[in-house]
Amino acid sequence: MSGSPFLALPGAVPAEGVDAGVPGHYGNPIVEQRRLERGDAIVDLSDRGVISVAGPDRLSWLHSMASQALDRLAPGAAAEALFLDASGRIEHVVHVVDDGETAWLTVEGPDAAPLAAFLDRMRFMLRVEVADRSGELAVIAAMSSSALDAAVPAYAPAGVALDWADPWSSPAPNAHRYAPDAGHPASDWHWIERIVPRHALAEAAAAARAGRVAVAGSLAAEALRIAAWRPRLATEVDEKSIPHELDWLRSAVDLGKGCYKGQETVAKVLNLGRPPRRLVLLHLDGSDTVLPAPGDVVVGEKVRPEPAEGEAPERRAVGHVTSSAMHHELGPVALAVVKRAVPAGLPLIVESHGIDVAAAQVEIVPADAGAAVDVPRLPRLGVRK
Repeated sequence: MSGSPFLALPGAVPAEGVDAGVPGHYGNPIVEQRRLERGDAIVDLSDRGVISVAGPDRLSWLHSMASQALDRLAPGAAAEALFLDASGRIEHVVHVVDDGETAWLTVEGPDAAPLAAFLDRMRFMLRVEVADRSGELAVIAAMSSSALDAAVPAYAPAGVALDWADPWSSPAPNAHRYAPDAGHPASDWHWIERIVPRHALAEAAAAARAGRVAVAGSLAAEALRIAAWRPRLATEVDEKSIPHELDWLRSAVDLGKGCYKGQETVAKVLNLGRPPRRLVLLHLDGSDTVLPAPGDVVVGEKVRPEPAEGEAPERRAVGHVTSSAMHHELGPVALAVVKRAVPAGLPLIVESHGIDVAAAQVEIVPADAGAAVDVPRLPRLGVRK
């Protein structure tokens, strides 16, 4: 893939880390956040991958492997799905839109080739064709379709626009929410991803240069995503992650379907157990102007009931930061994955760059998230009342 035309726009500064290859900002990430939130700006996501799955068996085939019900996905409807391993751990995350002839999957850029290879191995005798289309197709995003339309027309090779509207803000009936809907910041998250021919990126960049649409960098998009408590494969997921820990049952798991790899763990943790870890939002102390980085350790202080004079509280690592940002209203914030047993009201500290950054947690997956069903207690044999 050649470099993005957005990197040639005035003020463009390349992103680093997981979003390398697109602009991180154009000089003022805070202003860009406000424009993006208002629906006036677009974001270059041309570092993402695009996979096509064609053929008459495509939806039933994807349905059989994924966590989401895809067999009756209507043309133009959007869905999010997870591919899990046998233990229920997250391996791939896909954003799906079908145009009646082809299912189009957008994924994190580095995940495109491995997922396409996996899907190709699973075809067997079914009538499906899998192709990694990342070299010819790209993704741009916005909080409104009007901003996208001002940049480049919708791409509709089969007569249906390839626009993916994020279901995070409106979970399906068969979804499960750990975080309550009341007051959930997802209500302000109206994310749309548009698949376009890669050559159309130049047209979109030209529209921005001409002032027909504003642009925002990946830093602005990440700040709004974090504030919406929205998980992402490239940041929140590690080798142990299961959907419950990140409240991903909200948008990517249909609890009414079965027979997919990892389903047993999904059902067991939901119905009988508790997520071993949980996602939290951290409000960070910004007095030291230090923004923690992904991977920074989150610690809690354990104070003894009767500490000796001069004895410092005992520190214990309880989790790690997954993503962080400077939000235009909330200030410095981060998403972090912490141990289930961490009390909801416990003040936390992030150890970053040799500095202690105080953090107050907001529960996303509650500390007391337990069984979703009541399991009857059976009397022990031989015991009579």
